[in-house]
Amino acid sequence: MSKKILIVDDAAFMRMMIKDILSKNGYEIAGEAENGARAIEKYKELAPDLVIMDITMPEVDGIQAVKEIRKLNTESKIIMCSAMGQQAMVIESIQAGARDFIVKPFQAERVVEAVKKVLG
Repeated sequence: MSKKILIVDDAAFMRMMIKDILSKNGYEIAGEAENGARAIEKYKELAPDLVIMDITMPEVDGIQAVKEIRKLNTESKIIMCSAMGQQAMVIESIQAGARDFIVKPFQAERVVEAVKKVLG
């Protein structure tokens, strides 16, 4: 069975890019969300195997959404992605419970590598 992935990014273009990379590599896209609040709702609804989440988003940012999702499921697997590859953001994401971090603009190989690593 293929792994189901939830893609969260406020930019439709970024969601499309990630979806394209993952689909080509045999992953199933469970759903998409455009902000952290919707990500939490979608996580409850879809129970994906993995969430790929942007950090900077309207309403609820990615770090807050990670904390909420981790409350729902301590075993949740989340990869953060952000254009801001700042050390502080990476550290805060990992402390919040993210398993890996991808910096935009990302290479397809790096996305697939992170997904494989996190899903084991």
